Amino acid sequence: MKLFKSLLVAPATLGLLAPMSVSANELNLAEVSGYSSSEEVQNISEFYPKELAVTNSRVDGLEARLNNMEAGSFSETTTASFSADFMLGAVDDTPTADTGNTGEGSQSLMGAYSFQIDLNTSFTGDDSLDISLDAGNAGTAGVAEFDGNGSGDGLLVDGVSYSFPVGDATVMVGDNTDGSALFTTACAYGGPSNTLDDCGNVNAAITNGGAMAGASYDFGNGFTAAVGYAGPEGGILTEESDDAYGVNAAYTGENYGVSLTYGVLETGTEEDTFTAINGYYTPEGFPSISVGYETGEDGSVTTSADGLESFFVGLTFDEVGPGSAGIAMGTKTPTVEDTDEQYMYEAYYSYPVNDGMTITPLVFIKEVSTAGADDETGVMVKTSFSF
Repeated sequence: MKLFKSLLVAPATLGLLAPMSVSANELNLAEVSGYSSSEEVQNISEFYPKELAVTNSRVDGLEARLNNMEAGSFSETTTASFSADFMLGAVDDTPTADTGNTGEGSQSLMGAYSFQIDLNTSFTGDDSLDISLDAGNAGTAGVAEFDGNGSGDGLLVDGVSYSFPVGDATVMVGDNTDGSALFTTACAYGGPSNTLDDCGNVNAAITNGGAMAGASYDFGNGFTAAVGYAGPEGGILTEESDDAYGVNAAYTGENYGVSLTYGVLETGTEEDTFTAINGYYTPEGFPSISVGYETGEDGSVTTSADGLESFFVGLTFDEVGPGSAGIAMGTKTPTVEDTDEQYMYEAYYSYPVNDGMTITPLVFIKEVSTAGADDETGVMVKTSFSF
């Protein structure tokens, strides 16, 4: 009999023996001793065959239910995390291609939501299978700064990746995954907007999700290096496909870090190249500062004005009352050579209501290139839940 079944049968057996104790006062020790040594004493199962049969059947049923429950649950190495974001915002301009807004404009209030499930499991203890499921309407809500999923109301697979060790290196393969998944960008700023969240590393980070392969190596003492590739699932590394690949090197210390990223984006016969450098410094008792600069060449431009530049600078105040705050500025889009830069400015405050809920209001200003148009001013409140 299995240990599990034995543990359940034992209390039942004691219960069956309980009536015998009622007449214990009628027996003396000599008689009990005689009973215990007599061959007439039979096995308990012979006295109560029907009762034990019922008990065994109930134990078998309970054990079957337990096995079914274990088969339908996550394995011990599988974890699931959930996040949901709700955003409300408004801008004071009429939607144009220059602002990126598509809503009603003219100070109308617009809302959006984003939901994500992350599943992680390991088969060896050193590998990791990661699956992301997304839903949301942030991409069509009307405010370009809503930084959330825009896949629609149906839950879709947003990325699948598998990482595993090869010697001292880590290798990752995936689909619908950025080629820079293993890259390190040295930036301490974490604002909620969609434009400045890349810290100036706009194109070198090869964020065009697709079939992905990459590897990283940790040299120790804060030094890391990585390579990555991403391309279309239907034509990997073909002459006509839009492939992207890059390399990354970084150093991250206790209160400062720096990273260098080089990326190549191929679009058919054209090739764009970008180099980005990022860094952050967190002095004791002062806000942390993050900076980023990217330069590149647009392969589709045949004139001398093929250069592109982006830059970013941000300050993060870790302790402002019960929450944290940040201010930042940077180029709204990569600046084409010999043209004027257009900047975006933002300020936010992040207030943690509890361990699983954070409220983050944001105000921003975007410069507009349209002649005679006023700069865009917008506000947004983002409420985030994690569980």
